[in-house]
Amino acid sequence: MTQQIPPDPDSTSKDGLRKLILRLPTAISEVVKDKTAQWTNSSKLREERIALDWKEAAVNAVKAEIEDLLRRKAAHGGIAEPWTEAELKLAEEITDATRKAEISNITRTEAYWQFYEQYPEVHWAFLAHMVSRNAGWWMTDLKGSRLQNVLDEEGKQSFYRFFERSNALIFQDAYPQLLLYAKSRELGRSLFHLLPHFHVSRFMQPFWERFWIDRSSPLLTVGLIINEQNYIDKQVFRHPHYQISMDDFNESALIQLLGMNHIIFPLRENSGDEDGLKECESAADGQDCPESGNVHRLAGRSVVNPVSLPARIALGKSLYAMLFGLRAVHSGAQRFAASVPHTGSRADYWPDLFTANPAEALTPAVQGSELPEGETLPGGQRLYSPKLTDAWGDAPYEPILREDWFKDWGALNGISAPQPPYLCDISREHRYGITKAALPEGAAD
Repeated sequence: MTQQIPPDPDSTSKDGLRKLILRLPTAISEVVKDKTAQWTNSSKLREERIALDWKEAAVNAVKAEIEDLLRRKAAHGGIAEPWTEAELKLAEEITDATRKAEISNITRTEAYWQFYEQYPEVHWAFLAHMVSRNAGWWMTDLKGSRLQNVLDEEGKQSFYRFFERSNALIFQDAYPQLLLYAKSRELGRSLFHLLPHFHVSRFMQPFWERFWIDRSSPLLTVGLIINEQNYIDKQVFRHPHYQISMDDFNESALIQLLGMNHIIFPLRENSGDEDGLKECESAADGQDCPESGNVHRLAGRSVVNPVSLPARIALGKSLYAMLFGLRAVHSGAQRFAASVPHTGSRADYWPDLFTANPAEALTPAVQGSELPEGETLPGGQRLYSPKLTDAWGDAPYEPILREDWFKDWGALNGISAPQPPYLCDISREHRYGITKAALPEGAAD
């Protein structure tokens, strides 16, 4: 019987190092190519700028009102003025409308878009719609083929609850504010003294009152970004249940690997076929909508440090300046939002790479070997990205503490003019993350 000689560890290490060295020139070349393409494509997106109407006089007025609120709170405490019976009835109508619209990420995302179509001066609603689409994609990623053998069920549930709770809480806080503005427009008078009825932070009233006077969209958007990120900071990021998950989230290479750290704005080209896309709304469950293609560019940013409150506020302002300050991004994202219904599947924007139909998808075992260098996969051989309604059921929430986060002068720090980033095209970076995650060795690494 021949004795088997165990492999020499030094020899194995040397072979691995040799392979790594041989691959370095190709890897470096790919990095250079990707960065060059990112700069080139970002330059094209930045060619035509839209001036954001940032009014320093309005900013100073809002800051002065916020400082006055803090002084009055310290001196007298917070005492809400009494509301009339008619005002309470109106507030109850808004509460009911919010409850009907907050059922799921799908209904919330649609509610933001419908509001923006009616009131395009409220820029935040469109930004919220696009970011809410991303939340849906992250949630369905957890049930897609790329994660099937990477995360256990407990890990998937943990990440899902984090994404869903963040999305739901922002809507719960912000949507009544939007509807209160709509009612104010309808009645022709400011109703923002009712904000406390919805447990909205005192921080927001000066922003809405100023917006009612001068329609300063950027200032209101910045105020809402600061408010919503502070609101979920304690409810999610510093909540004892989610603290463990967020420690993993902030350090996990898995998140970067899956492209789940990307907030993307799909940009649909002006193909002149707007009517054909409406047929997607009546497509059968699980069927792709090939007409929803024509998305060749993705604008967006990477989420570098989601645990940091200042970093999240800065990211929100950067995304806003990109979405409303760059004409190519704004028009492309608006065409996409208007023509492609949100399902939660990544097939919404890349139907040539993803499918919501499991019968037409590659299995995790073969998807890595089948994923080509190109941008597409043939029909019947695509990555599985389910619709949100197929991936997750309703999830009960833990009790929500309705406490005003606004307590000190630190809230003023984020009130500054938003600026779009230089690197705003994320197409190749996002595609690389998807490709890497689909490779078995990439997921294992």
